[in-house]
Amino acid sequence: MMENLKKTSGILGWIERVGNKLPHPITLFFYLAIITLIFSWIIGILGISVTHPVTGEEIYAVNLLSREGIQRVFSNAVSNFTGFAPLGTVLVAMLGVGIADKTGLIKSLLKVLVLNAPDRLITAAVVFAGIMSNIASDAGYVVLVPLGAIIFAVKGRHPLAGLAAAFAGVSGGFSANLLISTLDPLLAGITMESAKILDPDYFVAPTVNWYFMIASTFLITIVGTWVTERIVAPRLGEYKGEQVEMLDEVTKEEKKGLLWALIGLVLTIIFIAILTVPQNGILRDNEGNLIIGMTPFVRGMVPIIALMFFIPGLFYGYATKTIKNNYDVAHFLSKSMEEMGGYIALAFVAGQFVAYFSWSNIGTILAVSGAEFLQSIKLTGLPLIILFVIVTGFINLFLGSASAKWAIMAPIFVPLLMQLGYSPEFTQLAYRIGDSTTNIISPLMPYFAIIIAFAEKYDKETGIGTLISTMLPYSIAFLISWTLLLIIWTIFQLPIGPAGTMFM
Repeated sequence: MMENLKKTSGILGWIERVGNKLPHPITLFFYLAIITLIFSWIIGILGISVTHPVTGEEIYAVNLLSREGIQRVFSNAVSNFTGFAPLGTVLVAMLGVGIADKTGLIKSLLKVLVLNAPDRLITAAVVFAGIMSNIASDAGYVVLVPLGAIIFAVKGRHPLAGLAAAFAGVSGGFSANLLISTLDPLLAGITMESAKILDPDYFVAPTVNWYFMIASTFLITIVGTWVTERIVAPRLGEYKGEQVEMLDEVTKEEKKGLLWALIGLVLTIIFIAILTVPQNGILRDNEGNLIIGMTPFVRGMVPIIALMFFIPGLFYGYATKTIKNNYDVAHFLSKSMEEMGGYIALAFVAGQFVAYFSWSNIGTILAVSGAEFLQSIKLTGLPLIILFVIVTGFINLFLGSASAKWAIMAPIFVPLLMQLGYSPEFTQLAYRIGDSTTNIISPLMPYFAIIIAFAEKYDKETGIGTLISTMLPYSIAFLISWTLLLIIWTIFQLPIGPAGTMFM
């Protein structure tokens, strides 16, 4: 049976072959920047223009290979990098998350969450923990996925079913969460930059999709549990391997650390409450609003997220002695930033591409022309949004990075859908569904090979075909159910998050 599972169908083989030919995202953005310069030269010479739908102004393509254009490219290279919105937000958030991760707090929290769940709820607990692990970015891939396999093995169930459930939660539910994660400010920054193509003053807060993401957390937990119990586990059958796992209980040291982390979290919440609860709170605007509009609280969400991880992480570290002095804190912070080196390099080339795309007016021209075309064929409303979700999921098979993909798609689709009446934050919400649901079946997803390595511990013959065929039911179920939730949300025009609206 395992041999049959490993047989890759034609389309999957084609996706793998084509995907392997794609360059690294950093190289890809470099190519895109060059292509943008060349394309701006072509459409600039042709004198292509459109009428701005808001101001009525004629918008012409700008040739960036002209004398003035080349001067602008060189003189603004540094500011394009430092001004790239997602750069600062992600790095600041990771300073806090890094402390919580490096001290061991996040790992202990995940262990407690899963180990304390009753046997009948263990699958739901694993999927839910996978979703929640996304507050720490990619930590769930290396912590919870192998932990899910161990837990199922200890419970006498097939470990690959536990691995699949955890992987489905971590990766398939990557955009869902009860809390604001590091992904939220990252995507919001790119969305905001893209919205400014049409509206220079548009602001997108990290919280704009929060309400929908909370509902999505419960949806993905339920659907992921159902797929595991009704499709994946029966298909895998009884585990007859030799690998037997024993899961250590949470140690006294870890319990002590978690208690102190809770104290740190409570103190942090009290501190934030002092700044927000009073009607004249420092983080409220002059009218006393907290989350309505671009208040100091909404704009300050990123450092608040960082503090919510940093303070509990410090308390946990000192309690468990993973932090002994200020040098350890500095070391952990440095280590966190070291791991962001690839993202920083990506941000440099992505920042150049985004700037060139904006300067050239290509985004505005494509948005206005595309909106006019879609309107002419009457493809608007929910059919358009559903098509956008599907297209995003397809592209995700080839380009796994959520930020890299959104940085390419947002400058086109955000302004385009703004012309059709959909807000940038709603477009971002639809994008997140397509982006998450096909992660688990893409061999190009950065952690895909690592998941296979984890699976090989329990089945030496596990390969790409095995993992894809195991995860495909999750991908299909997530895509269908999540899209249905989006349709329901749209029909009833439910709020999608603080400072977020569905329509312009």
